[in-house]
Amino acid sequence: MAHIKIADTDHPVLEIFKQRWSPRAFTEEIVSEEKLNKMFEAARWAASSGNEQPWEYYYAIKGTEGWDKLFVCLDDGNQKWVKNATVLMACVTNKRFKRNDKDNPTAEHDLGLANSHLFLQAVAEGFYMHGMAGFYPSKVQEALNLSEDKKVVCMMAGGYLGHPEMLDEKNEKSETTPRQRKPLSEFVTQL
Repeated sequence: MAHIKIADTDHPVLEIFKQRWSPRAFTEEIVSEEKLNKMFEAARWAASSGNEQPWEYYYAIKGTEGWDKLFVCLDDGNQKWVKNATVLMACVTNKRFKRNDKDNPTAEHDLGLANSHLFLQAVAEGFYMHGMAGFYPSKVQEALNLSEDKKVVCMMAGGYLGHPEMLDEKNEKSETTPRQRKPLSEFVTQL
């Protein structure tokens, strides 16, 4: 049975927030295009500055040329477990507002909101995503032939939950260790 890590929250929150986590063990089952479109639709409705929607997603399914193109952009540590995922994505922002060609200082924030929507919709579909900073942005930029006005912010891998035992020792431990977060007192200040 796949290992699910439910958050033990200090205050009541929606169940989907408790269920969202970033696994590394995935089965070989390929997600349907319908479920992927639901995830992208959820991202589509995220808030953004001036309704700019500065995010772009480039994704590939395992076993395709696109997958290979994105996979080689990951660092060695992520390649060890991403090889088990069935979806791989590059998350990109437009650096400038389309309406006036000025710098968009909130583009990455807006992408983060879209990613959060995508992650939660994935969980609602029984699918899990894992965001990554361990990759080479210049390799992604080149592989996707992106212009200079685009920034590769992060990558994501996803799949249906697998068994922690399929991972190396370090990643298996991470997969089974209870989730923890800072207490509210460390990041919330009432003025």
